[in-house]
Amino acid sequence: MHLPEDHTLEFLLAFDGRIHCLEQGHWLKFEIGRTAPTPERPHGLRYSFTLHDRTGRRLLGFDNAHRVAPKGSRFHRPDTAHDHWHRTGDDEGRPYRFTTAEQLLVDFEAAVQRCLAERGLDSDTTGGIAVTDRRS
Repeated sequence: MHLPEDHTLEFLLAFDGRIHCLEQGHWLKFEIGRTAPTPERPHGLRYSFTLHDRTGRRLLGFDNAHRVAPKGSRFHRPDTAHDHWHRTGDDEGRPYRFTTAEQLLVDFEAAVQRCLAERGLDSDTTGGIAVTDRRS
């Protein structure tokens, strides 16, 4: 899979190693980098975007570190791509269909907002983001 020119991809690649601290003590961690395209990572990216609570416990995540089995019929042919997301910290993961870096960011942000709302936190919690660059 060849990625078309994607301005959001360059934006996201610059996020590699960053932690965004949210107002309520929760934080977002971004890891993303280019790799050679493979059947597991046909877009040529390795990534892990996660939301953590103030104690460091992962609440949700989008990544492609490993394959997850599709839910449902045992006759469903598994996808080779490793893209998936974890709806909770304990969720084994469910397949995610990567299309663009922009859509990945949109989907991650929507999941973060849902997760924060489920915990009674205002959806504007991300309004006061402090960025810490952990790449050094």
